Amino acid sequence: MADDDEPTRAARLLDAQAKAVRLFKEIEERGLVAPGQGERAVSDRIRDLANELFGTTRHWHKRIVRSGPNTLMPYRENPPDRVIGADDIVFADFGPIFEEYEADFGRTFVLGDDPVKQRLRGDLPKIFAAGRRFFEADPDVTGRQLHAEVERLAAGAGWELGGWHAGHPVGEFPHERIDGADVESYITPANDTPLRRTDRAGRTCHWILEIHLIDRRREFGGFYEELLTL
Repeated sequence: MADDDEPTRAARLLDAQAKAVRLFKEIEERGLVAPGQGERAVSDRIRDLANELFGTTRHWHKRIVRSGPNTLMPYRENPPDRVIGADDIVFADFGPIFEEYEADFGRTFVLGDDPVKQRLRGDLPKIFAAGRRFFEADPDVTGRQLHAEVERLAAGAGWELGGWHAGHPVGEFPHERIDGADVESYITPANDTPLRRTDRAGRTCHWILEIHLIDRRREFGGFYEELLTL
């Protein structure tokens, strides 16, 4: 896989994401995110579903299902397992590996009729799309500039950002061994390097854009992520 040319790499990343889209569609259709279920139990069912659909047994980052106040927590936190409530908000963040290429996909589910939670779910893809337009409009955009725009968009919609970054590279498994955990590998205020560049192996960098919005006062948040650059 490491010797794939760029059109093949792009096609494989898009195929990995298409499988993730199908996985999340099945999650919704099968009602896996449901009241009375523990977060870990739902995560395990999603893991088993990925195996059922695609033979996927590996994930390049920890599997995340968070509900209620746990949705305020950024990726690096590990809150206690929580039972999903009847009027809850839940997000899932999974990084399945398909044929040695990484997907990274996150979506938010709202159970019940809470209008603020529904507005948050609706704002997530809008802010993602606006962030992508900002990225596409500037060939030299840096991580700092894109993060600032995402933060501005979130504030304009009445939300805060829930994490310290808004995205990272994605590629052949394991991409983290290529670029490490340095600041240039994240869409963050400290990253003044252009996002359109090559990695240390000379391959085009492809990026994931993460939108983690929170309402600290109401104690919930939501999450949305997928490929930014393809």
